[in-house]
This record gives sequence, structure tokens and C-alpha cells, in this order.
Amino acid sequence: MKNLTGKIQNAVYQNIQRKGFVAPVDVLMDIGVLEKNDYEAWRQGRVPYLEKVCRVNLHKLSDIMRALRICAAKGALKPSRTFYHPYGKDRKNKLRFSKSGNEQIEAAYATHFVDTQKANQLKSKTVQEADEQQDRQQAQPDSR
Repeated sequence: MKNLTGKIQNAVYQNIQRKGFVAPVDVLMDIGVLEKNDYEAWRQGRVPYLEKVCRVNLHKLSDIMRALRICAAKGALKPSRTFYHPYGKDRKNKLRFSKSGNEQIEAAYATHFVDTQKANQLKSKTVQEADEQQDRQQAQPDSR
């Protein structure tokens, strides 16, 4: 589990640096427990629940989720519940994560952890880059 904990910590760090938040599904993909194509099939509603396509047993998944929560707490990340809906038109139904459908387990998978300071930095950077891009486009002569 020690090697796995290091992988989880690295996945959390990488996601926070890239996006300002980390989602359990991202960690599962980053550590090789969930394949991207299986995640996409679940998001499209072709898989009844996410745990079905994870490459480890439920006990190991529970350990991973616990380690993720511990890592998030140590990093003072803010939990933020998210709702997952299938891609496309069927937006009324929520996707299921667990075989049991237990609300606590569902909530654990659906909770993202946010570094509010990093998220705000990334948001500001994105806005600044968009402004700079717009300035460059306005500065170019019209070639019509």
C-alpha cells in the first residue's frame, strides 16, 4: 500500500497543479486502476456503475479512496460535491459509482478536492491569456 500511497499523492499533486482540483476518477485513471476508455463508456451510460470497470477489487478501491481523502485533508483541500450525469441528452439521471449504490460511497466518489488558491491562480492566468490573445488579434491589420 505504501507504493500505492505515493502514486496517489503524486496524482493529487499533478492534478492540483494542472487544474486546481482533483477528482477521484482522475486519481483512479492516473494510478492505472481505471482505463480512460472504460471511464468514457461509463460516462456514456454503457456501464451500470464505475466500480464494475475498475481493475482492482472493492477492498483495494476502498483503500485508495481512504488514502485520497487523507492526502486531501493533509493538503487542506476543500471538498466539493459534484454530480456526474451521462454525456449527451440523458442529463436527468445521475451516474452510479458503486455496485451497492450506498449514498456515502457515492458521495465519496463524487467529491472533488479543490485548492482554492491554485484554482484562482489558474482562473486568473486563463483570463489574462484570453485578454492577451484578444489584444494580439485586435493589433493585427485587417487583411480583407
